[in-house]
Amino acid sequence: MTEVLLKIDQLKKSFGGVLATNNLSLSVYTGEIHAVIGPNGAGKTTMISQVSGALKSDGGRITFDGEDITRLSAPARSLKGISRTFQITSIFQEFSTLENVSLAIQAHDGHSFKFWSPVSQEPGLVRPAMEALEVVGLDLRADVLARNLSHGEKRQLEIAMALVSKPKMLLLDEPMAGMGTEESKRMVKILNGLKGNHTLLLIEHDMNAVFALADQITVLVYGSSIISGTPEEIRSNPEVRTAYLGDEE
Repeated sequence: MTEVLLKIDQLKKSFGGVLATNNLSLSVYTGEIHAVIGPNGAGKTTMISQVSGALKSDGGRITFDGEDITRLSAPARSLKGISRTFQITSIFQEFSTLENVSLAIQAHDGHSFKFWSPVSQEPGLVRPAMEALEVVGLDLRADVLARNLSHGEKRQLEIAMALVSKPKMLLLDEPMAGMGTEESKRMVKILNGLKGNHTLLLIEHDMNAVFALADQITVLVYGSSIISGTPEEIRSNPEVRTAYLGDEE
């Protein structure tokens, strides 16, 4: 992990008089899981939205894989290799698990195959879709309607839908949100399985998951980074404990 894949430099975004990100800087290295933590309102989701291109920044620079992407649109950033999941599930409830992933492939590749035929009958879609479902442990649930999946399985499905674009970086916005203990453990195992082959920028409130997964952790307070370091460095930092971890330990 010697090459910087994502570099955020002096990033700014305000909503009225509120600074959501305030001269925020951090670097994410190829192959690592980099977690961003902080209290509610610290600017975590705003930062993810700026990186993905969903929000236009008021200032600062974003460099991805050596290229300045600050002014690129969200679709252009996706084509560069950035894929995102959201806090709220964004799947087609009346489609099967397999169909959801197949449609994600269609959307990213920009082709329609036989537009009016079921996507589950297109071999060029089914094979990569099933491979992604196997990675997240849903291959045996391929034919189940998405609305019949458990909450945790829906989050797993979102990961599969993000993976089919073969991203260089996954932006994960609270993938464990709303999960029970066993579902969270399952997601931690899935994300750990991606480590090394994928670079992950992770927002998460579940501190057990963060410390089980992260190679590096950045702590945000009022839109600014107060420290970046290894999990051990974050645990032992008195400023972090005062600002955030004290209530969690």
